[in-house]
Amino acid sequence: MHSSSSPLTSSSHPLQPYGWDADWEAEFAPYTEQGCLPGRVVRVDRGQCDVVTADGVVRADTAFVTPHDPLRVVCTGDWAAVDPEGGNPRYVRAYLPRRTAFVRSTSSKRSEGQILAANVDHAIVAVSLAAELDLARIERFLALAWESGAQPLVVLTKADLVPDPVTLAHLVQDVETAAPGVPVLSVSAEQGEGLDVLAAVVSDGTAVLLGQSGAGKSTLANALLGEDVMGVQAIRDVDGKGRHTTTTRNLLALPGGGVLIDTPGLRGVGLWDAGNGVDQVFAEIAELAEQCRFHDCAHQSEPGCAVLAAVDSGALPERRLESYRKLMRENQRIVAKTDARVRAEIRKEWKRRGALGKAAMEAKRGGLR
Repeated sequence: MHSSSSPLTSSSHPLQPYGWDADWEAEFAPYTEQGCLPGRVVRVDRGQCDVVTADGVVRADTAFVTPHDPLRVVCTGDWAAVDPEGGNPRYVRAYLPRRTAFVRSTSSKRSEGQILAANVDHAIVAVSLAAELDLARIERFLALAWESGAQPLVVLTKADLVPDPVTLAHLVQDVETAAPGVPVLSVSAEQGEGLDVLAAVVSDGTAVLLGQSGAGKSTLANALLGEDVMGVQAIRDVDGKGRHTTTTRNLLALPGGGVLIDTPGLRGVGLWDAGNGVDQVFAEIAELAEQCRFHDCAHQSEPGCAVLAAVDSGALPERRLESYRKLMRENQRIVAKTDARVRAEIRKEWKRRGALGKAAMEAKRGGLR
């Protein structure tokens, strides 16, 4: 590949609206010497992806960045090294190390992780007020958000469906209790309420929209973008659930600054090695646990358990403890399965190497005869 001229400084680079900065530019230097163009992945399809570069959006083949490990495949939000113009097809040759990564467990029996978005600064968990609040599901989303390295934010959408301000305040308070250290914002995209605050938050960095179908993510994205970019379908009045309107993850630059990644509605949100994230969601339990008599207290029936004492006194809602236990058990199972799979792969590799070594020895003996 031929060499190209040095890139523009980050302060004037056309990719700056997409998050390009001096640090990314420095990391990309080796690929610049190879003649590659920097770009950010805005969408990934089977075998190909769209990458926004200084020359516009490029359609590129992902053959070099689709390893067998699903956590290492190129994804929306990655900064990629793309072939210069002239190649047919043009390839993504590599992507830069991720600063953050939002990962969930797949539904496969192999307990593999699936990366949903990369290099995200804000993880927006959209929750519809058209249905009854599911605090346990919110806690699950937040555990993955904290684990990703991004700053979580809970957005309660369709606030216009709760006209009583007292009732709305109670709902916000309920979510705040389930989300310590996380801002909770009520928004009505229909009436424009709360959008200015949300736009100010996401104007700095990259935000990813997460939530179930029907949570109002596409409507929220359209409101932030100021145009009807994402398709929106009608929500069933019976249960407040929506059809999957977004089928791929799309990255879009916001007019007020910042970048937004919209994701499909997530039916299942399995934890993936999110122990630290769970601890952050249940920060008050982690603090209480430090006061337990035994350092390995399981908070079940041990004497001197500060967590159980807090439940008995009413200081800690029993629902919170049950949710904590459930997520910790699930995370421990995933980690154990992953460890077992890794061990099995190592054994398989050693067995393969042993067979190769045996064959080599036999070939050597045959040559000595």
